[in-house]
Amino acid sequence: MEADSQRAYERRWWTLAVLCLSLTVISIDNTILNVALPSIVESLDARGSELQLLIDGYTIVFACLLLTAGSLGDKLGRKGILTTGLALFGAFSALAAFSSSSQMLIVARALMGIGGACIYPSTLSILTNTFHDTRERGRAIGIWAGVSGVGVAIGPLAGGLLVEHFWWGSVFLVNVPICAVAIVAGRFFVPTTTRDADHALDPFGAVFSILGLMGLLFAIIEIPDRGISDPTVLLSLAVGLVFMAAFAWWETHYEHPMLDLHFFQNPRFSAASATITLTFFALYGSTFLLTQYFQFVLGYSPFKAGVLTAPVAIGIMATAPQAPKLVERIGTKRVVVMGLLIVATGLFSYSVEPIMSSFVGGGAVRLLFGVGMGLIMAPATESIMGSLPKAKAGVGSAVNDTTRQAGGALGVAVIGSVFAATYHRVINVPAGLPAGAPEMVHDSIGKAIAAITTFQLPADVAGTVHDAASDAFFQGMQVAAWVGCGVVLCAAVVAYRYLPARADHRVRDDPERADDAKGLAALDDGIYT
Repeated sequence: MEADSQRAYERRWWTLAVLCLSLTVISIDNTILNVALPSIVESLDARGSELQLLIDGYTIVFACLLLTAGSLGDKLGRKGILTTGLALFGAFSALAAFSSSSQMLIVARALMGIGGACIYPSTLSILTNTFHDTRERGRAIGIWAGVSGVGVAIGPLAGGLLVEHFWWGSVFLVNVPICAVAIVAGRFFVPTTTRDADHALDPFGAVFSILGLMGLLFAIIEIPDRGISDPTVLLSLAVGLVFMAAFAWWETHYEHPMLDLHFFQNPRFSAASATITLTFFALYGSTFLLTQYFQFVLGYSPFKAGVLTAPVAIGIMATAPQAPKLVERIGTKRVVVMGLLIVATGLFSYSVEPIMSSFVGGGAVRLLFGVGMGLIMAPATESIMGSLPKAKAGVGSAVNDTTRQAGGALGVAVIGSVFAATYHRVINVPAGLPAGAPEMVHDSIGKAIAAITTFQLPADVAGTVHDAASDAFFQGMQVAAWVGCGVVLCAAVVAYRYLPARADHRVRDDPERADDAKGLAALDDGIYT
């Protein structure tokens, strides 16, 4: 056992490399699809609401299963869960690549979420248990966070190249070899972490959390098309609220809860979780609209659209690995709040058309946005993981990832809903269009452009349709950007008010003291400034 521990320590940076490769396949997948959306609209005749389901169907399943997968990793072994997740993700990616309808693609994407839910928490929990030195762990998490930026950059670029030279399904097929390499490399370099075989599973907690999140997110996604008073929306919302309440009650009464809610008494844990949720709300929501803006409004190719999203990733990659060093100097609170204010500034700039339509100005704003994200991600993640005992690393990682994915799903849903409602309200459909065309123009800008080809509209009429849809699109994006900016400013207030200035490493690194969540909270209250 001691020899295995020594070997794991010597290979820790190789372990980090494999974990980052596993993370990359998810972060690439989150962004590579965006540049393929116009091609999917054309090939599969997908409606605007189906595009949201294509994004959120995956994210909902992902977010709903993260806590369960993290708990299973703590009990059964994180390496095995990681390997299983990579295998499932690769297999369902191949299925998505050859989908023959938008409905089949949505189902395949949702199944990919099962694999993603197994991968994401496993990477961070294995990392936390592999790096024992406090500062070394912080820098490893910084690299982990920076690598997620690599995926953000590679995704749109690779997606643009693949769509232009092959077909839209290739953006999914590319996941297969990455998963295969990660599985093989993990066999040699990822250590087998300690299992907590005596700890009971929490099947009721898992079911309650899955049904609760699914109900809430589905309701939010469907509001733009169905309306808040629609029976399906109201039923889904009611189901979500009931099961989330049941989850909270059960977790406080069950002897072995999947998620000990007492952890949220620790401000490092709760404030960091809230900050990540609100930040990824803005990130996913804005990215969902930006890639469509570049292609539908500005007329850029998929590859050029991918190039224009790269500055965000460059900012994240450059800043995230350095953020832990800055935290050591000025503290977590100041670094995170500074990052949030930078992100809010970038989001507000998204609503200024002269900036966004400019190659240089738009690139600078997106670089600024990425710098802010890099300052937030690593310190907030380290706050969550550092506030929990190592035995709970799987669940802790799952909470970190659930906040990201739930925040992202809500961002796409809410910001997408605000955008869609604004588009439908302000679109000025030109008169005299053929039967069926006005409905398409009113649905979304993608369908409006499809109407131009479908009905072979004359050049002057086509130009009028495109201009009307483009104007409505930017007005919708403008309102959505303001909403995102407001949400990030709320996150800045939360971080400033509740996020402790610095961590107390004595608590985190002492297993006996760290096992008591209530004691952690009490110690935090007395130690943090």
